[in-house]
Amino acid sequence: MDVHRAIQQGETTCKGIVQAYIERARAYNGSCTQLVTRDGASIAARAGAVRAGSATSFPSSTTAIGSVLPGFDEYAGPPIDFGRLEATISDPTVYQQYGMVVGIHNAGQINALSTLNIRGERSVSCKALCDAPPASGPIPASCPKACDDFRKQPDALEYAAALDAKYGRHPDLKAMPMYCVAFSFKDVYDTADMRSTGGGDVNYSMDVPPQDATVVAELRAKGAIIYAKANLAEYNAGSGDPGGAAKVAARDYGAGARSTWGGTACNPYDTARETGGSSSGSAASVAANLVHCSICEETGGSCRQPAWRNDVVALVTTKGLIPYGGAIGADPYLDRAGIQCRTVQDAARVLDALKDPGRGYFDPRDIYTALPKGLIAQKPYASFADTAGTGIKTGKTLAGTRIGIVREYMVKHAANDAAMSDQVNAEIKKVLRDRLGAELVESFDPMYLDDPSIPNMTYNFQQALAEILPFHMPEYLQRPGRDATLPYAVPGADVTRRDYMVKVGEGQAPWPDKLNIRSVNNGPPSASFAFNFAQYLLRRGDARVRDWASLNANATYYSATRVAAMKNWENKVDLASDGITQNIKMREVMRLVILKVMRQNNIDVFVNPTTTIPPARIGYASQPAVNDRPVGRFPTSANVGIPEIAVPAGFNTIVYEPEYVLNTARNNYAAAANDDRRSTLELPLPVGISFWAGPGDEGVVIKVAAAYEAATRHRTAPPTFGAVSHKKGER
Repeated sequence: MDVHRAIQQGETTCKGIVQAYIERARAYNGSCTQLVTRDGASIAARAGAVRAGSATSFPSSTTAIGSVLPGFDEYAGPPIDFGRLEATISDPTVYQQYGMVVGIHNAGQINALSTLNIRGERSVSCKALCDAPPASGPIPASCPKACDDFRKQPDALEYAAALDAKYGRHPDLKAMPMYCVAFSFKDVYDTADMRSTGGGDVNYSMDVPPQDATVVAELRAKGAIIYAKANLAEYNAGSGDPGGAAKVAARDYGAGARSTWGGTACNPYDTARETGGSSSGSAASVAANLVHCSICEETGGSCRQPAWRNDVVALVTTKGLIPYGGAIGADPYLDRAGIQCRTVQDAARVLDALKDPGRGYFDPRDIYTALPKGLIAQKPYASFADTAGTGIKTGKTLAGTRIGIVREYMVKHAANDAAMSDQVNAEIKKVLRDRLGAELVESFDPMYLDDPSIPNMTYNFQQALAEILPFHMPEYLQRPGRDATLPYAVPGADVTRRDYMVKVGEGQAPWPDKLNIRSVNNGPPSASFAFNFAQYLLRRGDARVRDWASLNANATYYSATRVAAMKNWENKVDLASDGITQNIKMREVMRLVILKVMRQNNIDVFVNPTTTIPPARIGYASQPAVNDRPVGRFPTSANVGIPEIAVPAGFNTIVYEPEYVLNTARNNYAAAANDDRRSTLELPLPVGISFWAGPGDEGVVIKVAAAYEAATRHRTAPPTFGAVSHKKGER
């Protein structure tokens, strides 16, 4: 890593690196959203949390509701959750934005880091003098007793200085491969020296947990700087609302990943646009060079989706390879840790560093890490990212590699899909095939025009589903939709009966056109969040916040929607759900489907756009879902628990802005596509390409991604977040 070279050559010190990151946070980590109010009137200034030595300030200007919700003067529905500044429950002297917000164009800030590991501000329970260095003498008697032990832990600067004193220009990089690499961690990972609340505004007795999450402990042991907590969509987006007696008191609208304590993170390539959820601050902090790398988390796509929007690399692995112990999950069966860095090589090096010398990747606190040893590479994962060994004379570094194009994830469902789908299609042919020498085959989708220059798979996903799904999950074909009809009916056939299910697998009956790898990702919700969060609180053992009831009694939430959702989760005591049952069965089905397609076509890795929808404007409408295309994410690898890596693939300037439309009853707004009004983006936005494969195939995924990255070098730093001038650093 460049940081090691700079230290070894005497260009900087570990403390100097951390201080430089603090200066960047002081310059660029402020608020980037403004409130949505009824009339757009200005508001009084209030101070937010202290970060990098100064309190966050919020804009006094606001946006009138009519600019977000057209025709609002005709609206006659439930009350609107207008934007406002309110005191937090964790610290009444600290204010935060509540209700509706919108992003600010050219804000100069991205609000990516919610807590920095700086003495006096890294904990609310032990803030200011309650976190004074032990050498300074006793702390005030008013400080909680726990602070006396907590303040003995060095902050990031002190830890860096200690590394400098011990190693100077000669660190032991074999023992400490992450030496002085500054990390942010999505704020669902416990850090024993920083506030850890999952993004929530929760008044814990002690907001710093008793021990590190496993990934934090492993990186700390390898010399990393445990530098900051990254902003996020609160509690990994909190799994929505399970339904119940609690009803939403006021309605809110708008896109954007957000937490009550941290606020909304913004995209460094256009601060008026969203970063993707839920690992928003992780990706944005890496993109704007506020940290070197970040540990993200995804349940359905929350590492990869923020990565492409912020033009960074995201690596997620076979479920269980990266340990998740000591972290809050949204759905433990799906949740997995991931790595976001600016290069494939760096991401692979971090994956290697997460391996414990004794336990390997196994974590006693995470049941999913009990993987068969055969799924774990016997050589360092970073070695797969070294593309210099083959094809050096011809440049055909992927000669002999067979890549399957997933056309199901390239369908142009709406005008907004076209530009990014076409751009990635061109990259696949121009770079992977023509320049790097890979052999291509493509899957089939009736809504995507067949490419005559690329052979079709001899056995595609629809054929595999027809062979595998009816036997393993016959109920999927039998289950009626919301209108009581069968969603996957076939004219002239009874898809619910044995004879059809046998014949369709043998190719003697037609398979439903609508049933493909997009639609099988759809299913009922699970109740797993209710279990996981209760388990987390029990294990944390806080004196005040012990369970769901005491959590909600000591928390505030940024919107009325979140208030109702969290109350309903508190009351969700029955954990049985069709969602978890389907998730478990569908993972087995889809692993069989994917592996059968891979082996029958001799495919090494799959490729597709990470998504085809440009980032939405914060606070405004998102692209509506259509044809089973999940909004903004393709969750196959997450649902199946298989490795995928997202890599920068250039920039896009074409967008069709979706907008809110008032219904005929004048009591609700819905997002609508805007296929007739094309816009050219003033600020180009990133595009991502994804490579994925079967369980344990991290090596080939990393190899292909590294070859593509080396051939293109598409990543470009956000132009408005460059070097920090002295004046800028005094923000």
